[in-house]
Amino acid sequence: MKKLLALLLTALMILSLTACGSNDKNEEGSEEYKNIKVGLICLHNEQSTYDLNFINAMKDTCKKLGIPESRMIIVTGIDESNACYEAAKDLVDRGCNIIFADSFGHEDFMIQAAKEFPKVQFCHATGTKAHTEGLANYHNAFASIYEGRYAAGVAAGLKLNEMIESGKITADKAVMGYVGAYTYAEVISGYTSFYLGAKSVCPSVTMKVQFTGSWYDETAEKEAAEKLISAGCVLISQHADSMGAPTACEKAGVPNVSYNGSTVSSCPNTFIVSSRINWAPYYTYAINCVKDNKAIAADWTGGFAEGSVELSAINEKAAAAGTKDKVDAVVADLKAGKIKVFSTSTFTKDGSALTSYMADIDSDAAYTPDTEVIKDGFFHESEFRSAPAFDIQIDGIELLNSKF
Repeated sequence: MKKLLALLLTALMILSLTACGSNDKNEEGSEEYKNIKVGLICLHNEQSTYDLNFINAMKDTCKKLGIPESRMIIVTGIDESNACYEAAKDLVDRGCNIIFADSFGHEDFMIQAAKEFPKVQFCHATGTKAHTEGLANYHNAFASIYEGRYAAGVAAGLKLNEMIESGKITADKAVMGYVGAYTYAEVISGYTSFYLGAKSVCPSVTMKVQFTGSWYDETAEKEAAEKLISAGCVLISQHADSMGAPTACEKAGVPNVSYNGSTVSSCPNTFIVSSRINWAPYYTYAINCVKDNKAIAADWTGGFAEGSVELSAINEKAAAAGTKDKVDAVVADLKAGKIKVFSTSTFTKDGSALTSYMADIDSDAAYTPDTEVIKDGFFHESEFRSAPAFDIQIDGIELLNSKF
């Protein structure tokens, strides 16, 4: 009996070692990508919906390409300071030959690292300076998320119409609230496109915006949502990265359109839909450029067609009837170019339609306008650079604070 047990234990040990050997072999990854080692610098950690979106996309991309975890390094909690440069330098020292960073304020430090390490490729999301820096190894990327926010805005407008038709509110009370981080063009472009989407189906809609001065502050975002609700807002959206606003809406029973992922599990009664950027197409593109020794574009923008802009599943429990069909049709028209989100026929500034606008495309300290961006009847967002440039305060949107 003892001999039998000993034989069984020996057999189990052999099986265990064989399995470990298989894992080690798999850890080598795809032969095609054997020379790739990827780094990702994140502003916050997985608790931030914004950073989690980048992290999940990186993990998915590396898995699909056959790049093992041993050649993918993700660092979190790197603020917009010299800490970013130090993190980039450390990733270079650890063998990364392509490094991504996810926050606007990381840019100058990524540029510093790019100048110091010309053989390493540095890719920065939401930045504005790659096209003027002219570095062969520094690149900006974004997505036409304003199209995703527009489509999500349509879902919001349909919900407002349902509330009007049911007698819950009158048309003049169709007021949305928006929790924004900063008064950057990225945020302004986002809340304006969301508003214009809602207005395309609910003409009486207006919107109030409350800024927090932080990309991630759950308390401030919750308080901002509560302030908007107390100011008469009957539907809330956001460009901020915590669950503060969605949970405040769920508690108050106020419909919510979130960002960077569905919140339906936490907010089953109020979540309608979410738009997000899927960074996997860009990661795949940039990594393949390094693999194939090809130049990476200084500015790269992906949309619905590339899979870079996505909408979550619509929560039928909270959304108005017919929302999915209408939103699907809007997305199809956006892909086909039939809808121009910033068509000058759909908004006014100070009571007048715009026929010309000089935007700050070539960034400088004074944000000097330098490029005409309105032609053919619409504002050409993300065409002269990947990052948003729409910073116009249009009629129908009220800023409750503007110090950030």
